[in-house]
Amino acid sequence: MNNHKFFHSVYLNEELCNGCINCIKRCPTQAIRVRNGRAVITSQFCIDCGECIRICAHHAKRSHFDHPDIIKNYKYTVALPAPSLYSQFNNLDDINIVLTALIYMGFDDVFEVASAAEIVSEESEKYVNEHHDQWPLISTACPSVVRLIRVRFPNLIDHLLPINPPVEVAARLARKEAVKKTGLPAEDIGIVFISPCPSKVAYAKDPLGVTKSDIDGVLAIKDIYPLLLPLMLAAEKSPMQLARAGKIGVGWGIHGGEAAGISTDNYLAADGIENVIRVLEDLEDEKFSELAFIELNSCDGGCVGGVLTVENPYVAQAKLKKLNHNLPRIVTHTPPDIRNDELYWTEEVEYLPVYRLGESMKESIVMMNRVEKLWQKFPGLDCGSCGAPTCKALAEDIVRRKANETDCIYILKDQIHSLTRSMNSLVNNAASYEVKGNDYRYIFKQYLKKLLSEISLLDSALNLNKDDKDD
Repeated sequence: MNNHKFFHSVYLNEELCNGCINCIKRCPTQAIRVRNGRAVITSQFCIDCGECIRICAHHAKRSHFDHPDIIKNYKYTVALPAPSLYSQFNNLDDINIVLTALIYMGFDDVFEVASAAEIVSEESEKYVNEHHDQWPLISTACPSVVRLIRVRFPNLIDHLLPINPPVEVAARLARKEAVKKTGLPAEDIGIVFISPCPSKVAYAKDPLGVTKSDIDGVLAIKDIYPLLLPLMLAAEKSPMQLARAGKIGVGWGIHGGEAAGISTDNYLAADGIENVIRVLEDLEDEKFSELAFIELNSCDGGCVGGVLTVENPYVAQAKLKKLNHNLPRIVTHTPPDIRNDELYWTEEVEYLPVYRLGESMKESIVMMNRVEKLWQKFPGLDCGSCGAPTCKALAEDIVRRKANETDCIYILKDQIHSLTRSMNSLVNNAASYEVKGNDYRYIFKQYLKKLLSEISLLDSALNLNKDDKDD
């Protein structure tokens, strides 16, 4: 099996988990199981989409991110606000108010990710027009989508747009600009992204397409939001002129915004991880023809729907559209001195066969046959009571030696029924048992009756549980 080490932003707080199965039913990659009354996240299957955080009523699923005090670790810090940050505030009519508030918060400078998005839009349009052989090209701005393709849709890897996401381009340009402005060594400058989602936290630690990210820290929008509100009141009186992005860049924060930056109507845009998976499945089945570009966002509504935001994603979309209304179409163009390695991937994104059952093709086929046979034994209800999301997933877990057949409540019930019948027969015939020298028939019979009573109680309990579910 592949030895790739995975870093994940999403993690489980075991103290808060009560073993409900909401998360296993919603995880798009079947990365979660419930074992011994607690959820367990399978690292190599997780794509950090944050759906489990969104669905968990007990707040047991959480995301790693940095504390705002990270700005004290560097001599000079630059904030990288995501376009989705602007959509969190009511009645915002000037982006400069938010950017000025970030300076008041303690950052030395700001570099809008929206500004880098306009550069990426220009370069993406150029690449799409020059590479018809790779059509449809799939956006790589959402790390969860790229991770999903890498582990589940290997035939689509060649369609990935090999351009760094705007946050990475922004980080590289911001560092270069800060070094030039301050004369400080690059390592003394902290580049801090303000993120709407755990996916980009994971990207900063374990990037795709590059060896190392230029992002030094990631803050959650939900943590920054309450800090910015009072500072924005002060910033509103005299905002600094810091904005450098137009409609195209700011529009990246919502569904369809990236595609709008490419001058073509020959595109498809989908949001929400379940919709994304359906599009990728259809794409793999070659159901699309002559599409030039596909924009995919794992969060509903685009980045404004990330689980590290505070606003309803659909309200946030409306706010961002209103804010965008009076902006110029594009402000930032590709700098003439930008290097190819600042824009494009320098590392290949390779297929990771994490779902493969065996070490070899022959072993995998044998194990797949075992899975099919086991699967047929189960009721096909996909109830989740076993701790796996589907009956097939349980069969795969059994073949991987991570579960047992009796984890299925229906298999367990059938076994207890069988045991009850056997014990009934044994008790009824106990009178015929004799032991030389001593007669233990009475003791033996009493023991069997007690055992039979316990089994019958368990059998009744299982039937009661089933009746409760039926009700």
